Amino acid sequence: MTKMHKIDIDLVEMTLDVMKYTVDRISNVTPELGSPQREEELFEKIGETVTPKGIGGEVAFKMFRDILVKATVPIDHPRHLAFVPAAPTRAAIMFDLVTSASSIHGAYWMEGAGGIFCENQAMKWLVSLTGLPKESFGVFTSGGTAANLSGLVTAREAWRKKDAANIGVRALLLTSNGAHSSIQAMAKVMDADVVMIDCPDENLRGHALQSAIDELEEKDRKRLFAVAATGGTTNAGIIDELDSIADVCEKEGIWFHVDAAYGGGALAAPSVRQLFNGIERADSITIDPHKWLFSPYDCGAILYKDMSLAAEAHSQKGAYLEIFKDGGADGFNPSDYQIQLTRRVRGMPLWFSLAMHGTDKYTTAIEKGIELARIAAEKIEQDDNLELVRPASLSVVLFRRKGWTPDEYRDWTYRNHKSGMALVTPTKWKGETISRFCFINPETTEADIDAILETMK
Repeated sequence: MTKMHKIDIDLVEMTLDVMKYTVDRISNVTPELGSPQREEELFEKIGETVTPKGIGGEVAFKMFRDILVKATVPIDHPRHLAFVPAAPTRAAIMFDLVTSASSIHGAYWMEGAGGIFCENQAMKWLVSLTGLPKESFGVFTSGGTAANLSGLVTAREAWRKKDAANIGVRALLLTSNGAHSSIQAMAKVMDADVVMIDCPDENLRGHALQSAIDELEEKDRKRLFAVAATGGTTNAGIIDELDSIADVCEKEGIWFHVDAAYGGGALAAPSVRQLFNGIERADSITIDPHKWLFSPYDCGAILYKDMSLAAEAHSQKGAYLEIFKDGGADGFNPSDYQIQLTRRVRGMPLWFSLAMHGTDKYTTAIEKGIELARIAAEKIEQDDNLELVRPASLSVVLFRRKGWTPDEYRDWTYRNHKSGMALVTPTKWKGETISRFCFINPETTEADIDAILETMK
């Protein structure tokens, strides 16, 4: 047997091992709720893994399967209700393997036409949910942070193009205290200033926005290039008053960006769609399919009312980037519309899942999260030990255990996580430590809610 032949056999055996693990994992709707371990603990168990001679695929895979994966928390566990969890469909996970195995470069139509076509089919549906004008479109990104940055860079460049006096001026952005942390982080990357509008209920409305603009000094008003509203805050699921904000942005001539990274999935839910009225007037919108549209990480999206403005802001030039545009090579180039050049076709798993299941099933699954939040809120109201902090919003429920201190919330979280029961973490609302549910996974049941609440007795 030649050395090359042995390598081929080893590769086949390793592939079978990996595929068996993948099939078992995909079919397991309640995987072990692992927990993190200290780096030194993990090192003690497995030692150095990257060596001059290698440790072999079988050994490395066994380490991952038996030790390392148990030091992670599966985001799709039905009792993982912390942060904004995720629940990619089995179809999307399987096609994520296909996406990686296909080695498609997704920057240019010339190299990735078939994959980009798939992405664009999914993007058409996303755009249709928003009600943006017919010519509007978008592109998939690595997540909400990259999408927000891409949208806001486009906004700033459009502001500079509108008036040459703005070139070289440090730009100014308005948002609310309920906005996602990535808005402030992206402003730092752009070297822009942010004014946070203090909204007592973290819900930005047009009148508060107008007041904030009116209070700006003249020099700052000239620096104002965009307003970032939120279509479903991460902490509480609150949707800003998008219609009245759009009115102000149009009146003042300001770019209107909506960060709907978490809440954007609910655009497909008829029960709450009216809460997003006004989003169709946005200049740019962020949606994360890897949150509430059941895609694997990492899959965000940035949508634009006017794609030409995005192309002016993001298209890259270079001698080696000269692209053939004859015949089938001339088409949609995703790299022209967001900050990344090299990219995988991360929208393909969403496309496959949509194509397989149909959009009606997506609507049903999203409505399930909203219904679970309503059910949890009712159970909390009926429990003498518990109290709703505010009405359930989208799939988020904020509540308190009467009499508990911050340490008791922390200990309760650790206890449930360590036992493998659930992962529910505390948050803060108006300075108070409370508890929070975020329902994404349609596999979560009413019995799961009962079991978690029972541990707060």
